[in-house]
This record gives sequence, C-alpha cells and structure tokens, in this order.
Amino acid sequence: MAVEASGAASELVQVVALLAAGVVAVPLFKRIGLGSVLGYLVAGLAIGPFGLGLFSDAHAILHVAELGVVMFLFIIGLEMEPSRLWGMRREIFGLGLAQVGACIAALTLVGTTMGFSLAVAFVAGTGFVLTSTAIVMQLLEERGSLSTPKGQRIVAILLLEDLAIVPLLAIVALLAPGGRETGPMDRIVAIGIALASIAALVAAGRWLLNPLFRLLAAARAREVMTAAALLVVLGSALAMQLGGLSMAMGAFLAGVLLSESSFRHQLEADVEPFRGILLGLFFLGVGMSLDLTVIGANGALLLTGVAAYMFVKSLVIYAVARLLRASHAEALERAALMAQGGEFAFVLYAAAASAGIIDGTTNAILTATIILSMAVTPLMVIAFDRIGPKPSVSTDGVEVPENLVGSALIIGFGRFGQIVSQPLISRGCSVSIIDTSPAYIRIAETFGFKVYYGDGTRLDILHAAGAATARAILICVDDREAAKRIAEIAKAEFPLVPVLARARDREHAIELLHAGVAYQLRETFESALAFGEQALLTIGDEPDAASAAMVEVRRRDSERLDMEIVGGIYAGRDLIRGNAADAPEVG
Repeated sequence: MAVEASGAASELVQVVALLAAGVVAVPLFKRIGLGSVLGYLVAGLAIGPFGLGLFSDAHAILHVAELGVVMFLFIIGLEMEPSRLWGMRREIFGLGLAQVGACIAALTLVGTTMGFSLAVAFVAGTGFVLTSTAIVMQLLEERGSLSTPKGQRIVAILLLEDLAIVPLLAIVALLAPGGRETGPMDRIVAIGIALASIAALVAAGRWLLNPLFRLLAAARAREVMTAAALLVVLGSALAMQLGGLSMAMGAFLAGVLLSESSFRHQLEADVEPFRGILLGLFFLGVGMSLDLTVIGANGALLLTGVAAYMFVKSLVIYAVARLLRASHAEALERAALMAQGGEFAFVLYAAAASAGIIDGTTNAILTATIILSMAVTPLMVIAFDRIGPKPSVSTDGVEVPENLVGSALIIGFGRFGQIVSQPLISRGCSVSIIDTSPAYIRIAETFGFKVYYGDGTRLDILHAAGAATARAILICVDDREAAKRIAEIAKAEFPLVPVLARARDREHAIELLHAGVAYQLRETFESALAFGEQALLTIGDEPDAASAAMVEVRRRDSERLDMEIVGGIYAGRDLIRGNAADAPEVG
C-alpha cells in the first residue's frame, strides 16, 4: 500500500509540475512579447530530462498531447462548411501542392549538400516540409488572422500537408532496403483501406451523428453530450489512423461534416477546454523532447541544419507565394510562420528509422532540428512584426481633402460618426468628413456621403479639411490615443474652434477634458441611460419616477466627473450606488 501511495504521489507531482510550468511560463512570455508557444517550449525544457528532471519519457507525454492537435483541427473543421471548403479547393490542391512540391525538391538538395545520401536527404527534407499545424494555428489565432483570407490560405496549405503524410509514408516504405519488393497489390490495398476509411467517416457524419446528438440532447444530460463530443473527435481520429491516414485529418473531416449541424456551437464549447489543455501539453512535450546531449555532441551540424533548412524553406515559400500573386507582405508573413518543421516529421522519421533508412543518431539529430526550428518560429514571427513591411492600404478611388469648407468637420466616419452626421445634415449644416479607412469611405459613398481620406493627427490634413474655418471640430474616431492627439493639436492650432470628442470611457473622457475639448461624450453613456430607463418601465416603474431617476443619475455622474477631473479616477467613487450589502448610501 505504501508503494502504491508513493507511486500515486509521484504521478501527482508530475501533474502539478506540468500545470505549474504552463501557468508560470505562458503569462510571463506573453507579457514580454514572446508568445505562448515559446513559453510552453521553454517550460517543457525546464521540467524535462535536461532541466529539473521531473520527467524521463517526454515522448509518452507527446503521444497523449497529440490529441490537442487533433481537437484543434476538429474545431477548425467546425468553422469550415463543405461549400466553403469546396471553395478553397484551388488553394488546397493548387497553392498547397505547389509549395509542398517545391519545398521537397529544395530541401532534398540542402540535405545532399550537407553530405546525406539521396534517400536520407529526401527523408530529412520531406519531414521539414511538413509544417507544424499546432504552432501555426496557435500563432494565427493569437494574431487574429485565422479567419482572414491570408490565414485561410495558410490553413489550406496545412490541410494539403496533412494529406501528404500518406503518400510520403508510402514513399519511405519504397526507399527502405527491400522496400521495392512490396508488390503493387499491397499498395492498392493500402490505398483502398484509406479511401474506405474516409467513405465510412463521411457516411457516419451524414446519417448517424445528427440523429445521435438529437437523441442525447433529448436526454438533457450535459456530461453525456460532452462525452459524445469527445467520442466523435477521438473516434474519427482513430478511424483515420487505422486507415493509414493522420488523426488530425480525421478530426478535421468530422468537424467539417458537423459544421452545418444545429449542435455545432455546443460541440465547440464542449471540446474547447480539452483542446486548450492538450495543445499546451503538446508544446510542453516538444520542449521536453529537446535532447541537449545530441545538441551538445552535434552542435555545429544542428545549427547549420536548422539555419539552412529554415532559410531555404522560407525562400521557397516566399517565391511560391509571389508567383501565385500574393503581396510582398503576405508572402513574407507566410514564410515566417511556416519556416519550421512540424510534428508529422516525428512520425516520418520514426518510420524511416524502422525501415532502416536512417540510424538512431541521425533520427535524434533530425528530430532535434525539427524541435529547434519550432522553438525559433515565434522569434521569427516577432522579428517580422517589428521589422517587416507594414500592411499597405489601397487608396484607389478615394480623394484627399483640399481646401474644404464646412460648418463642422467630422473626423472619423465609423458607426459613431455616421450617426453624429444625421442631425447636422438634417438641419442643413455643411459638413466636411475625413476618415483613414478606404473601405469605410467606399461604403459611405454608396449611401450618398462624400468622405475624404485623411489622418486627423496630421496638422496639414486638418488645415486641408477646413479645421481653421469650421464652427466645430467633431472627433469621432475609435482610437483613444488618436482622439487625444487630435484634440491636443486642434486646441493648440485652432484655439477659437470648439472641439467635441467621443470618449471610450471615463478615464478617456478626463484625458480629453484635460486636452481642452469643450464637450465629450462617453460612447455608451446615452444609450445605456436610455436602456436603463426602459428597464425601469418594463419592471413596472411609473414614467415620471423613471424620468426623475434618470435626472438624478445624470446629476450624480456629472458631479462625479467634476471630482475626478481634479482628484483622479477614484475621487468620486462615493457617488456610485452599488448593490453590495455594505455599499454607502449617499443622498
């Protein structure tokens, strides 16, 4: 019993260590701008065999944590309706094939240059071609690019790479000593099994999954729905693996089949917590797998390999992107995001080692090369963000202001500025409008507005837009720093022109008042008061009492703001009526 208790305690220590490593490292690395992926990798290295030594078998953790990648692909699949996926067929089989084919050729050449035989060079280069789905998806999600057109093109390439693992494993079998003895019938059978697995999964998705979830929903057992969601993800992954395909591809396909289901959002909510934890565990496992002994013994070869493979792969990705008419900035970003090797390389190298194409030392070196490239990728992306080209804005078809004259100058024509313009135009006021978004300007033109392209933080633009002769300058931009800067410039250069400004919150309102604006309005203030008054009426308050309550709220808010201008944001907190039992009651 004592031995069993000791073993259980040891396992609990490992679980606590995994959680603590992620909880400590990830917020720290995100705060200093290095991203969560690098935080997980470094945390894994710290607690792994070559750090504190809390874990001795990192590959066992990696094997379990690969389910995080599987669940990530399932959630991505839920966002991909079949019609949308069909619309991406050119990117998947056009862009994806072009990039994968060009990279395999170039990286095989790199391997032969480094002294590998042709077979070993092919295996090494091919493994490096298979980009890390986990890292790239995580980085796209953190950058908010996953649903953008350029993000979707990267997703298409990753999907093609997932599909490519099947023929690549077949090629490895052919390259093995005696591998060519495998008969064509064996290969036909393997392909037939893979196609049958896909067909079975598609059939289950179309005719079984929705009735199953309707039955479970009727039972009103939330934990059973969660279990069913996990069953779908893991079952589809297992089906594809048994068919010789990748688990991630199976989960993605299951997600696509359920993307039009009425249970889609429920499934996403059920799987998301498991996905996040297991994906973090995957990165921790990759960090633990970094063999410092191999790195120390083969440091020069490893560094040369990482640099050569990443540089050449980046170059090829950029070239393919430009040939297929991507912009310079998008091509560079794609190269920075996809320059690393990925988790499927571990599978390919293990198969090659089992087949006798590479020995154990070469397998360890190639695996370390992949891991190092994965660790370097977040740094490359940070470098790209800081020194790479900033996205350019097309101003085709929009005009810049020149000698405009109007009663009012509106700066910023988003949802706030559009509403502000209505009473002015209704009363016959001449209004000049500038905005920095060509998209907003073009849309506004279709509704009968004339909006000019101009940045209100530039003095020359303000002069050209007629700020000097306007009877009021209205700052309606969404960016709080820009609003404050415009107010400061306007009051310094046009002191006789009243400035009215949109404020994001109370703190921003105080900053604008200090900058000299004549009037400010918090963007949600009036709508929130109207909403609150309607709430009083809805729950049975008399109209006169509700109106009196609104007058009192306005008075207290105005008094509080006056106090905060002098004493800071907490100066008027006693004027707030809270719902806590010990909240002060101020008359």
